[in-house]
Amino acid sequence: MAQVEVKLSDTQARNIGVRVAHPVSSRTDQTLPYPAQIVIPTPQLWVVSAPVAGMVTNLQVARGDRISAGEQLVTLQSPSFVSQQRDYLHAVAQEVLATQQLKRNADLFEGKAVPQRVLEASQTEARQASIVVAERRQMLRLSGLSDEAISRLTNEAAISATLTVSAPQAASVVDIAVSPGQRLEQSAPLVKLARLSPLWAEIAIPASSIRAIRTGAKVEIEGYAAPGKVVLVSETTDAATQTILVRAEIPNNGELHPGQTAAVRISFVSAGDSAWEIPYGGLVRRGEQTSVFVAIDGGFRLVPVTLLAEDQDHVVVSGPITDKEEVAIGGISALRGILSGLGQ
Repeated sequence: MAQVEVKLSDTQARNIGVRVAHPVSSRTDQTLPYPAQIVIPTPQLWVVSAPVAGMVTNLQVARGDRISAGEQLVTLQSPSFVSQQRDYLHAVAQEVLATQQLKRNADLFEGKAVPQRVLEASQTEARQASIVVAERRQMLRLSGLSDEAISRLTNEAAISATLTVSAPQAASVVDIAVSPGQRLEQSAPLVKLARLSPLWAEIAIPASSIRAIRTGAKVEIEGYAAPGKVVLVSETTDAATQTILVRAEIPNNGELHPGQTAAVRISFVSAGDSAWEIPYGGLVRRGEQTSVFVAIDGGFRLVPVTLLAEDQDHVVVSGPITDKEEVAIGGISALRGILSGLGQ
């Protein structure tokens, strides 16, 4: 857009309500502060469910606890778990019998006392018995029983009615979904766990300012030392607010908490010129083009600028202006009216 001048004396400018201010250098070419919501990344959030139907007899953790891998979470009393152990021991016994029968028939076949089909039938039965044992053992593993506990069950045949559910990895307890005495179906949620580093900062950016923000841009949270980076700039716009979701990943040393709000600034990627902050009312929009009125001797010049960021009070722009110049921040409608009279 070509630069256009409006001729006005100081008295005329005052009479039409023109006010001016000096642009302020924007801090390290960053956006204005935007509100952000701190949330847990969805890949770091999971639910521990009841492996079998039963009744909760004890809770070993509480909301907010930090736990390590293998730490006990919930104790269940379960008839279904008793049945699983019984079925496993029965399968082991059947496998032993099938293996012994196979050995006998193999010896008899060597002595030509039985035909080959009898040996083959014994081999099939032994194979099927082994498969059933593997299946029952896997069911016990899914119920939370360790290989050591399964070996002890095999050797001692000590069936237990209680089952302890443990944490699969180190995490923080986000929520408890059950209470002692509660009866549960299989797969009912017990405890919600999460890893709290890194965290996400979700930011709603006005659609008009999104062009200055790119994936990989540095993100700083006010009052928090460790910077993060933009990992997502959404391709869709919220129809109600005309904002676009920007998601940043932030390392967490314990100072950030999911659910809190914070003010963040996003660095401009490859901002060519210096960035300047001016009051929102000083920006002139003409279609998709943006500009400002810069004071000159005998009037004002309309100077094209690039809009980098905005909120309800201020905008950040880049362009051929400096903090030594004065930019019109009031009487903009009157100046535009004069331009219209000039055919601009």
